[in-house]
Amino acid sequence: MHRHIEIISSIKGGKPRIKGHRITVHDIVIWHERMGLSPDEIASSYDLQLAEIYDALAYYFDNREKIDREINEDALFVQELQKQFPSKLSQRLKESISDA
Repeated sequence: MHRHIEIISSIKGGKPRIKGHRITVHDIVIWHERMGLSPDEIASSYDLQLAEIYDALAYYFDNREKIDREINEDALFVQELQKQFPSKLSQRLKESISDA
């Protein structure tokens, strides 16, 4: 049904991705839906065909609930890591500001 999308468990954690690329449907969704990039901008920035972008978006809309949940879970995981391992640069900047 989605001829440009494949799922291989050993690549990108089994997330659906564009065949022959490491770019996932999740990536396309974030760039298009959340960052506001057009399909043309995505295609030219990552050397993809428009058909691949539109197929990734179609796959997303066919599986929207699951993919949105996975994107949100990934974001929460990153937030937890940032809490556990705060940026040393941010800490130094805060220290230098408070010393001034």
